[in-house]
Amino acid sequence: MSLDPVALATLSAVVQERTFERAAVRLRVTPSAVSQRIKALERSVGQVVVSRTKPVTPTPAGEVLVRLAGHWDLLVHDALVELVPDRDTAAHPQVPVVVNADSLATWILPPLALAQEELGIALDVVREDEEHASDLVRSGAALAAVTADPTPVAGCRITPLGSLRYLAVCTPAFRDRWLPRGVRAADLDRAPMVRFDRKDTMQHRVARRWVRRDITPPSTFIGSSQEFAEAVRLGMGWALMPAAWAEEGIRAGQLVPVGPRPRHDVPLHWLAWRLPSRTLDVLTRHVTAGAAAALVRRGPGQTPGGGTIGES
Repeated sequence: MSLDPVALATLSAVVQERTFERAAVRLRVTPSAVSQRIKALERSVGQVVVSRTKPVTPTPAGEVLVRLAGHWDLLVHDALVELVPDRDTAAHPQVPVVVNADSLATWILPPLALAQEELGIALDVVREDEEHASDLVRSGAALAAVTADPTPVAGCRITPLGSLRYLAVCTPAFRDRWLPRGVRAADLDRAPMVRFDRKDTMQHRVARRWVRRDITPPSTFIGSSQEFAEAVRLGMGWALMPAAWAEEGIRAGQLVPVGPRPRHDVPLHWLAWRLPSRTLDVLTRHVTAGAAAALVRRGPGQTPGGGTIGES
């Protein structure tokens, strides 16, 4: 069996662009040429590699080939940089990196900017919940990710980064109206909550720590970190906010802590493919250095939720 690099690049474009037509525009060929390349690839491997739906999705065999295509592009790029340091940078591949929204909004952009400047590459930064980021690396859709999942992925290195700290907060007026007696289960069932999206269950997990049962409050969904924080400051609900923003609001008298243990730490990890790649090495160096300066290092005797053992 032989694999055509052009066909692999075409498959990667189809999966990223989600339609044959958009992939054709990106590759500057006709949709018919894209279809022919995919069919030739399927004949070569003896398996269907994409589902012909809208959007197009890779089959399990297609995921293996998409991962191979990403690795191939990166390794070829790194080899050419060594061989021809002054080559035209227009052909540099985009490097897909998965980052959760709060890391994007608080600490990771400066390290990514430093890495991009050193490497002279373009980054494709994909926003995804930190608990689901590993899946995108595992599938081959990304070369590296900030993830909350410490589970090793075959073929990857996983490096602890530290914890992103959150505080449960609301406005003083919200507290007086909805939680005047503190965090009681019946009140938390009624008090509006702000959530990033339906994957965001952080508030529910912290509330369960307080009242020892699940709560079912009305929720407002705001899928942007800055606007999410603004919604809390406007009294639309209580929520967990990155600690730096929450502490600024508390000092200004705009916010107050919620609950007996409002602090919650989310441990983050850097997951990257184990490839002999200067690009991944430079990204890893800058991201881990940025995390060391910005994230919380958990000390002995401290729980993942950010409290100390025995704290009530």
